[in-house]
Amino acid sequence: MKAFVSEQFRALLSAVQFLTTLPTPARGDSSARQQGLSLLWYPAVGLLLGLMLTLALTLLPLPFYLQAAVAVVLWVVLTGGLHLDGVADCADAWMGGLGDREQTLRLLQDPLCGSMGVIALVIVIVLKAAALAAVIQAGQSMWLWSVPLLARLALLLLFLTTPYVRAQGLGEVLAQHFPRNWAKAWLLVAGLLLLCILPLDLWCAFALGSAAIFLLVRAAAMRRLGGFTGDVAGAQVELVEVGLLLALACRTVS
Repeated sequence: MKAFVSEQFRALLSAVQFLTTLPTPARGDSSARQQGLSLLWYPAVGLLLGLMLTLALTLLPLPFYLQAAVAVVLWVVLTGGLHLDGVADCADAWMGGLGDREQTLRLLQDPLCGSMGVIALVIVIVLKAAALAAVIQAGQSMWLWSVPLLARLALLLLFLTTPYVRAQGLGEVLAQHFPRNWAKAWLLVAGLLLLCILPLDLWCAFALGSAAIFLLVRAAAMRRLGGFTGDVAGAQVELVEVGLLLALACRTVS
């Protein structure tokens, strides 16, 4: 039992270190099994991020629009812009790839950000800030904690249903070594827990929104690449977060 708890704790640290800029205890190289296990903890890291953002909103004595702007900046800082990088890379690669798989894969590896990448980043950040401002103004920010959690839950669904196409790298290790049965159980348990916590209309909106964006991202990735890469996974996280924030903002409209 002690060994199991220790292994899960190391996996959690791996997830926190990869997904956030939060300080964590130094550790040596992790095994492939531990990296695979860390994927199960991504939703927990999402919950941590969501709680931190929700707490920040309650402590910021600012007008709602400045609260939203500061929260989005904090969101980027806490994640190190990890998933935004995926948005930019995918935008550049999908436009520049001209429908060609190999060219798209090459562009996904290009560290430079092109014009479409910049445009995509601006769109995502503006939508996040505007939607969050509407949520704050309507007094619905208490549900913000669920948005990063659900976006990372959707990652489990992507890994469960879609082949990883790029050889080498962390994504391949995660795809090969994460416990699939545990991931399925975690999706079911998390869905039921959220059903008990969230208002029913919000749970339905979040479930439908997450599913729709996941299916669209998966369809685009399968059609162009025959699977997904780490950049596609990162872009999905950002798109799900935007979609859920928009759903939450729409719920505030009377």
